[in-house]
Amino acid sequence: MNKIERRLRRKRGIRKKIYGTEAKPRITVFRSNKHIYAQAIDDDRGHTICSSSDVVVKVKRNKDGAFKVGEDLGKKLLDLKIEKAVFDRNGYIYHGLVKALADGVRKAGIKM
Repeated sequence: MNKIERRLRRKRGIRKKIYGTEAKPRITVFRSNKHIYAQAIDDDRGHTICSSSDVVVKVKRNKDGAFKVGEDLGKKLLDLKIEKAVFDRNGYIYHGLVKALADGVRKAGIKM
């Protein structure tokens, strides 16, 4: 298995346990070589509630940028009166950019 197949296998195991609702959406992260993206998903309807990325926030793809993307997503969720969420690391290791994004969402006031 190559690197991508291993991540997708981990992702399937994580998704068996994590489920988002309208009141408590699933926050998922995608990390490419150039950008980092995050979105809040309602799995009941299969819709994206809100999203954010370093392209929208206009920051660099580093820990500080990921933190600001998380804060932006958290503020958007608070505007929609959502206070709790479930974090989906999407098969990535919980460190670096993924951890910084989660910390930004928590700092904005979302309980995870």
